[in-house]
Amino acid sequence: MLDVGKKAPYFELEDQNGNLLSLNDLLGTRFILYFYPKDMTSGCTSQACGFKELYPQFREKGVRVIGVSRDSVSSHKKFEEKYGLPFTLLSDPSLEVIKLYDVLGIKNMYGKKVEGVIRTTYLIDEKGIIIKALSNVKAKSNPEEMLEYI
Repeated sequence: MLDVGKKAPYFELEDQNGNLLSLNDLLGTRFILYFYPKDMTSGCTSQACGFKELYPQFREKGVRVIGVSRDSVSSHKKFEEKYGLPFTLLSDPSLEVIKLYDVLGIKNMYGKKVEGVIRTTYLIDEKGIIIKALSNVKAKSNPEEMLEYI
């Protein structure tokens, strides 16, 4: 996980609509960049739907929400449509950005150690500086925890 106070690493990824979004596009606004393992799984769906429910409150506070996983653009589109997600989902199948943000690691899955995305949430300010960083977050409570912090 990256440290609070550090500049967020530059990224440029495709969203669920095939449009490119970069860090530079987000400068000037605060945003949540949350990394999750996989579309359509129970924990990831719980987290995404939590952000969906609180999305109007995040927007009132001037904060965008952006999810990132290794899933494809088409998988993200299906995820967005199935659950009516009002925010951006970025596709990182090469793991380039996932590695830049230090969220790839060994985790225990059904008693086996596997490499995967560690559920991590960053809050990044208008200048691209990380102002909050949480690793191994609980999917269900993460959106509310972030809203309370903001």
